Amino acid sequence: MFVTVHYATLEDCHEADGAVVVIDVLRAFSTAAYAFGQGVTQIYPVGEPAEALALREKIPNALAVGEMNGMPLAGFDMGNSPLQMLAADLRGRTLIQRTSAGTQGLVRSLRAETLLAASFVVAGATVAYLKKISARKITFVSTGLNQNGRGDEDLACAEYLHRLWQGDTPDPAPYLERVRLSREASIFLRQDLPQFPPIDLEYSTALDRFDFAMPVARNANGQLVMRAFHF
Repeated sequence: MFVTVHYATLEDCHEADGAVVVIDVLRAFSTAAYAFGQGVTQIYPVGEPAEALALREKIPNALAVGEMNGMPLAGFDMGNSPLQMLAADLRGRTLIQRTSAGTQGLVRSLRAETLLAASFVVAGATVAYLKKISARKITFVSTGLNQNGRGDEDLACAEYLHRLWQGDTPDPAPYLERVRLSREASIFLRQDLPQFPPIDLEYSTALDRFDFAMPVARNANGQLVMRAFHF
């Protein structure tokens, strides 16, 4: 089967069709995976804080989670942290997630026929899902990547997923090291920002911690809904 693979960022992901894999390692889609691991049933990714708060009012048992430029949002129930997810009883809850990179990539990928949220903690399952659906065109979207030198952690994940898709067995260590050495990771080493606990860096580099992929589809109301697809 002939397959084409492409790379994109937030700037051009709106042009991507076929299977689109939106990556945010630090931390949106690591956080989402830990939320599912804690028993969350579904996550609604949105673009704007006001949208998240409005949707929370319409969905019973829902929590608004996320950040603006990395910082917690006023009126939200939780931030954007795997540690916070692990500390909470989320069984049966619905999350509405707004972040500055990851959820923006999902919202902007309007032409995707298949849409997935991904990070290292669900890497193997993400590729297994792509193989399950026999994807013929794949675009990896590195949501943090920009011209200011940020986002290599997402590109590292994209390149790792690409090699897995090709049937290779790459050593994950260099890819995970790129996350730890990335500009985005440096904020987790500071002592004055409790919103960025150092342990989140470790949680976000726990390769294949979960055995599910995170496909995203539109419901009858046109809203994006992410769920865990277990293997």
